[in-house]
Amino acid sequence: MSTFLSIHWNVSPEFFSLGPVSVRWYGLMFALGFLVGYQIMFKMFKFEKSDTEWLDKLFIYTIVATIVGARLGHVFFYGWSYYSQHLLEIVLPIAKGETGYKFVGYQGLASHGGALGIVLAIYFYSKRVTKRSMFWTLDRLIIPTALVGAMIRTGNLMNSEIYGVATNLPWGFIFERNHEVVAKHPTQIYEALGYLIVFVTSLWMFFKTKDLKDRPGFIIGYGFAGIFITRFFVEFIKEDQEAFEAGMALNMGQILSIPFILAGCYLMYRAMKNPPVKYKH
Repeated sequence: MSTFLSIHWNVSPEFFSLGPVSVRWYGLMFALGFLVGYQIMFKMFKFEKSDTEWLDKLFIYTIVATIVGARLGHVFFYGWSYYSQHLLEIVLPIAKGETGYKFVGYQGLASHGGALGIVLAIYFYSKRVTKRSMFWTLDRLIIPTALVGAMIRTGNLMNSEIYGVATNLPWGFIFERNHEVVAKHPTQIYEALGYLIVFVTSLWMFFKTKDLKDRPGFIIGYGFAGIFITRFFVEFIKEDQEAFEAGMALNMGQILSIPFILAGCYLMYRAMKNPPVKYKH
């Protein structure tokens, strides 16, 4: 397989470092995604004259739910055989080596777990803060969430991780930092582009359509379907993340995506069947 037309990728995962402190691209993209998402939500709330004071609490609920849910999702969906023997590493950013424990950061976050965490958090948030249907909040939150997903996948690209199988396509990446010698599908880019499409079209639905934002569940349903259909199909050309996935007809990422896709389709159907809901602002 010729590597002449391939893209040789050997980018450092660190954005910059000052002595023992380093800022990695992944963490930077994660943080920027939340900050940009907050600004998008602020403009959306202002557009429909909703109470912008709700946003600060929503920001906290979402950050905590994303990190905790994504971490536990990785632990239980992908790494329980390991973490069941290293329970301390579930909650602390450490790993046990030959010379004892060392700081390694939280290595392992699962998007499906993050999604479940957010849904659960928004249920309590809606009960305690907005006093509106949780779908009202989720319909708005899914829009910046799709953008955050694209930025996180960009962080994965900078980390040279979660990429695809070998390809002879001219845009294949040779991930030199991992000692790869053949071009692989840059599945991080494929997913990021899919999530960006969901973000742009959802934003259009909110600002430009007559009543889709007033049909509880439609935009979150569209977001679930769009994001996880993208994930489902990209997984066919992605390398297995865990050894136990070898030989499976559908890998863990695909199996976990199916309920979100079905739920998304049902929520869109339900939203279009019922009349729009107008809240007093």
